[in-house]
Amino acid sequence: LEIYTTAVLTASVKPPSPPREEEWRTNMNVLGDLSCKAYRSVVFEHPHFINYFTAATPESELGNLNIGSRPARRKTGASVHNLRAIPWIFAWTQTRLILPSWLGIGDALNQLIREGKKSELQKMYEEWPFFAATIDLIEMILAKADMRIAGLYDDVLVDDPQGKKLGSELRQKFTDTVRAICEITGHQKLLQNNVALRRLIEMRNPYIDPINILQVCSVRL
Repeated sequence: LEIYTTAVLTASVKPPSPPREEEWRTNMNVLGDLSCKAYRSVVFEHPHFINYFTAATPESELGNLNIGSRPARRKTGASVHNLRAIPWIFAWTQTRLILPSWLGIGDALNQLIREGKKSELQKMYEEWPFFAATIDLIEMILAKADMRIAGLYDDVLVDDPQGKKLGSELRQKFTDTVRAICEITGHQKLLQNNVALRRLIEMRNPYIDPINILQVCSVRL
């Protein structure tokens, strides 16, 4: 309640600054379109994605847990459309890939960087609070992900060579996204501007890594 009250009062007393240039809004729209296209090209159009998702994540096991008010799927059948949002996100969080939270943004940022808009994106980050907050949120998610653990799930649970290839490609996309975010923010490492949170994540990881290893072994059995 305190956080929400503070946010509302701050936004009311001192509203966030609008973009300095109208082209910045255009850039945001372009980033949104490019991100959406890249996301859908994997999640909805890649021929091996569904099989990879069901093999690499504990999605089916989560569906058997009686922890929600509704079934995990809207309808029977192997389709992302049938899966509800919570198990979709929860499954990827378990593997520490956290795919839905960052997939597509790296492709979009790198596209604009290749078009020579790197300095403009950096100015947007420095001077437009809305864009900065968006980038910072994505950076936080990237910092919480762990490609070592995500790779372990693939190594142990994914038997299909095409699935393993897709998993490797997604982890490379993660690396590309981290690089793009750091180029925009000017950070040498993720969460360079939020040392407290970075240290909390670093302190947490040794405790949850064994839980992931146990889960992988349990799902494989």
